[in-house]
Formats: sequence, C-alpha cells, structure tokens
Amino acid sequence: MELWNIPAIDQHAHNLLQPKAIAHYPYAAAFTEAHHTDIINYHSCNTLFYRRSLRDMADLLKCEPQESEILAKRDNLGLENLTKTCFNAANLETILLDDGFLPEEILPWQWHQQFVGVKRLLRIENLAQNLIPQVNSFGEFLERFRVEIDPPSQEVVGFKSIAAYRTGLEIQPVNIELAKSQFNTIKKNSGEKLPRLNHKSLIDFLIIQTLEIAAKYKMPIQFHTGFGDPDLDLRQSNPLHLRFLLEDNRFQNTPIILLHASYPYSREAGYLASVYPNVYISFGLAIPSLSIAGMKHVVRQLMDVAPISKLMYSSDAHLIPDLYYLGAKWGRKILAYVLEESVKDGDLTINEAEEIAVDVLRKNATDIYQLDM
Repeated sequence: MELWNIPAIDQHAHNLLQPKAIAHYPYAAAFTEAHHTDIINYHSCNTLFYRRSLRDMADLLKCEPQESEILAKRDNLGLENLTKTCFNAANLETILLDDGFLPEEILPWQWHQQFVGVKRLLRIENLAQNLIPQVNSFGEFLERFRVEIDPPSQEVVGFKSIAAYRTGLEIQPVNIELAKSQFNTIKKNSGEKLPRLNHKSLIDFLIIQTLEIAAKYKMPIQFHTGFGDPDLDLRQSNPLHLRFLLEDNRFQNTPIILLHASYPYSREAGYLASVYPNVYISFGLAIPSLSIAGMKHVVRQLMDVAPISKLMYSSDAHLIPDLYYLGAKWGRKILAYVLEESVKDGDLTINEAEEIAVDVLRKNATDIYQLDM
C-alpha cells in the first residue's frame, strides 16, 4: 500500500526550538528520551532509531548518511527552509501543538503556521503553575484557572495532562478543602516564584475540573501514557490506572486520548479502547522511536483488539523538524505494512484497508477534535 498521497493530521506534537536554543542541543539529543550527557553523547547514536534516521535524513537531504554531512546540509538550509523541506515531505495537513514543553526555548505556535495548519493543545499543569505566582488565594486561583479553559481559546482544540510525569495516572477525586490546603502550602513555599507542580492532590483536583469543562464542550483531553524521559515513574504511567476516570459517567462524552501507544503497555491501551467508548489511542513516539520490528509489533498489538475508529497518527515531534518527517514516514510505512498483513490474513479486504489508512492518518482526528476541514 502507498499512503503518501493521504495528507496526515499530526494530533500530538511540540513546537520547534528557537535557533539560539538549538545550538545547546547535540543532534543526537532529539533521538533519545534520556537527559544524561553520557547517553546523549555516547550511547544514543548506537540505537537502531538513530542509525536508521541518519539514512532517512540523508535520503531526504541528498547527502551521505553521516551526522556531519547531515548537519552541514541542515545548516546550509537554515531553520525555515529545513522546516519547509521536512513538512512538505511529510505531507501534513494540520498539526496539534502542545506548547508546554520547554516553553522558554520554543518558537510560538503561530510561527509554524507558515508551513502547515496549526491548532493548540493546552497543557493544564503548565497553566496552573503559571497562575500560582499571579494570585493571592486559592479561590482566585481556581476562578482564574476555570476562566482560562471555559470557554477555551479559539485555537485550542484539546487539553493535555502530564500527570504521568508528576504524580502518576491513578487520579482520584479530591475534596476541595484538601486541594486548597495543598495550594496554600505551595504558595507559601514558592511565594512569587514559579513552582514546579508535583503535588498529587492538587493535580488530581485540577484534572477533574478540566474534565468537567471538557465534557461541556465534548473536547478531548490527552494523557501522557507509557514511556518518556526519566522524570516519570514508568510504573505509574500504565493507562490502567485511569480506571476511576473511565468509570465516571460524567466524562463518558469526553474523548480521552492515550498518547505514545502507552508503550510498553500497548496491549493494555488496546483493551481500554475496546471496552470504553471514550478512549482513543495515538501511536506517536513509539513511532518512530522503536526499531522497525518494534513499531510493527506495537501497531499489531493495538489492532488486535482496539477498534480502528479509536486509533490515530501522531509523531510527538519536538526540538527539530526532522522528527516530523521521520514520524510521518514511518507512521505511513508501518501502518501500510500491518494493514497489508491483515489483508493477507483475511481480517480485511483491500478496500477496507485503504479506508482504514485514511481514518487513522486523518479522519479519526478530524472527527474527535472537531476540526473544520
């Protein structure tokens, strides 16, 4: 199957770095979730993802598959031309940006509009952190928080939570007095400084608040699930921990998106999507970060049980434009491979497989995020 003719919607990605910030990151830093300099400088270049990506980028930029050659080509193009090259090759129609990652170092979401359609994902932990130094009381904080998301800004089409990084996905109802007490403690300790919000009761409380508003507008909320950088406890990022939220009738009309194929909990994610009507899955980060065999395995696991109407393409591209292209290339190649296998096995007809490719690459996201295409 050839899927390059289908314009894709990348339903979870991040802003590119400002040029002055890019200079502080080695090229290999974009190909690992690690922070430790030994991993970045000595080990990330020995992953299958990195070695395969050098050949992919060399093919795109028409140079030798050596990091030095690729860097020279990228520098010669400059950031804008490189971004244009990668986005055009990726055949992207729209990207949904979570601009809460490295907020001081990234280019604004509007900058990306010169290359592709852009919508925003509002990261709720960042919103809360930024509000705390600006208010004097919990009541003022909660009012400001709700005003910011009800109604959401016109460019915002979904919410995003990184609770998995901060306190884990076992989100429970929290009494308002406990949330107030925790806010007061944070405020007392941080004063006018920007705090790092890693306080479970307050995070859980704010997620419930956000879900109530998301339900009002039938707006999706994305949850980081599965692997990521060492800041998270992988054990707490299993999407099975979300059961309380999934069982709460108040949120049945709120699409809950499990990011990153929940890898290595992909089977668990597929199961949740098969039994809860509001659970969806995107497979960015797992694709393109895993080996080719690993990517095939993950998509097969998702499709073992999850309805096709619940699966979506994304790249989780960040830092550099290269990852948008690599995500799009391997998202299409792996999806085509697994669909072709399903046709050979007799699970699908070729016509059904072709329709599914469109659904996963763009239609499901268009419907779920209420995108006006």
